[in-house]
Amino acid sequence: MSGVYGGVDCVLLAERRRLTDLAYRLLGSVAEAEDAVQETYARWYAMAPERRAAVRVPGAWLTTVAGRVCLDQLGSARVRRERYVGAWLPEPLPDRTEWGGGAAVDPADRVTLDESVHMAFLVILESMTPAERVAFVLHDVFAFPFGEVAGVVGRSPAACRQLASSARRRIGAAKASAGPAVAGQAGVVREFKEAWEAKDIEALVGLLDPDAVMTADGGGLVGTVLRPVEGGARIADYLLFIAGKAPGLRLLERSVSGRPGLVAQVGGVTVTVAAFDLGEDDGRVRRIWVVRNPEKLRPWSCSGSGSEPG
Repeated sequence: MSGVYGGVDCVLLAERRRLTDLAYRLLGSVAEAEDAVQETYARWYAMAPERRAAVRVPGAWLTTVAGRVCLDQLGSARVRRERYVGAWLPEPLPDRTEWGGGAAVDPADRVTLDESVHMAFLVILESMTPAERVAFVLHDVFAFPFGEVAGVVGRSPAACRQLASSARRRIGAAKASAGPAVAGQAGVVREFKEAWEAKDIEALVGLLDPDAVMTADGGGLVGTVLRPVEGGARIADYLLFIAGKAPGLRLLERSVSGRPGLVAQVGGVTVTVAAFDLGEDDGRVRRIWVVRNPEKLRPWSCSGSGSEPG
């Protein structure tokens, strides 16, 4: 009964952050996650008071509904992303202290940063079917038993176990080659930034894996490459081309989805956020994900404007 939880207000306060965390990991979009959580609460309030009072565990009810809302959104998102201009990338997240200007945003709207929001992890999630993604995230990330996952996905617990197992195989390679520790990645990202600023192509090529891939997301709203740039030398050439075309571009070292990355600003406005994936053995940059779509940079609108870290 909801009274056990101190009423509906207590449910909202206790569950909203967790629902936002869940929805972001399922959808890869802050805006879509917020919409899914809003829809979940709309359905809660649409119930008659006596029906809400009969819900023994409101948090479980909210999670089940949020999961179903996200599952529906994932199905329609696949259709939308087929029409998307260029590559679609998950929305990168700033450090929690910089999220949308800090105090101006309700803390419950900030996604919790952990291993399951790193860009490499989210990109692998994008390769899964909607059912695989929901089953895997609910069970492996949020520790829901398969009996409850079944109620969200609409399949048997055994089928959900198979879905999660299939998803786990997809994610296994990414976990097995997680790259160096955060401190090591920060050093490489700093060297990368300095080489880019100095237009030192030899240094850039030396930091990049020969088979590195750079993927950019402009959403058709800003100029960027529509297809991945493959090869360390080609990426270095492209970066120097961009540096020459954008005088006044300022690069900042920032936490991007929980790992060291770079933010590019022009006139104090964030125009690009770059996430990096490094090789486990040599620490060279093997993947760069560049988000330029301004609709995906909303959480960065007031972040990254401070001075450089020491």
